[in-house]
Amino acid sequence: MASHSTHPGGASGVRRRALLGTVVLVVLVALAGLAAYLTRDGRGPSEAPAPPSSSPTASSSASSSGPLAPHTRPRALPVPPKTRDPIAFGKAAAVALWSYDTRAYSQAELRKALRGWLTTEAKYADPASVDKAVPSPVLWKEMSANGQLATAKVHEGHFPNAFTRALQEDPGAITQAYVYAVTVSGKQSIAWKGSPAGGAESRSTTLAVQCRPHQPCALVGVMPSVAP
Repeated sequence: MASHSTHPGGASGVRRRALLGTVVLVVLVALAGLAAYLTRDGRGPSEAPAPPSSSPTASSSASSSGPLAPHTRPRALPVPPKTRDPIAFGKAAAVALWSYDTRAYSQAELRKALRGWLTTEAKYADPASVDKAVPSPVLWKEMSANGQLATAKVHEGHFPNAFTRALQEDPGAITQAYVYAVTVSGKQSIAWKGSPAGGAESRSTTLAVQCRPHQPCALVGVMPSVAP
């Protein structure tokens, strides 16, 4: 939940989200929750709800999934893969969005790294939706004091049913922006000082991924609701 000071302006942010929604709408018109995404009234990412299981208190109530990797091993910042497969990229992006290590880098460094996954085509990129996946600086400070880290494992990724149907009805619709919808499900595991095994919870998300021909895929944004 980044602050408004890092958001590219209220009006410009609304226009960017509206444009993103228009592009994705071509192939995602039937997706639940898309209408709400297109008509958001300029809310900044700081007004989004806190990410789940982002503190020892919250994660302690999650079901156990066994021990994580050694808690003493720092985790590197996420780097986007060089792939032209939207599902493979979506899976990697989900892992990046669900993972963090407060011992190894700062909140700002993680936020910058995740923005590096975004498409360089600014008219399509929605950085605000990515910022919402990062804990706020205040929350990050609390998490860092506890040495908290999260790892993620993907179970599967697929094109949502509505996306597939839309492409079947109009295969050429995607050729303007080459934006694909990818729904990913998996599990996020969290550990902190004194609790290396931590806890875990199931996660799922629908991402907009751009994969133009002959170019590696890039992230467009995180959709506001999960599409089956």
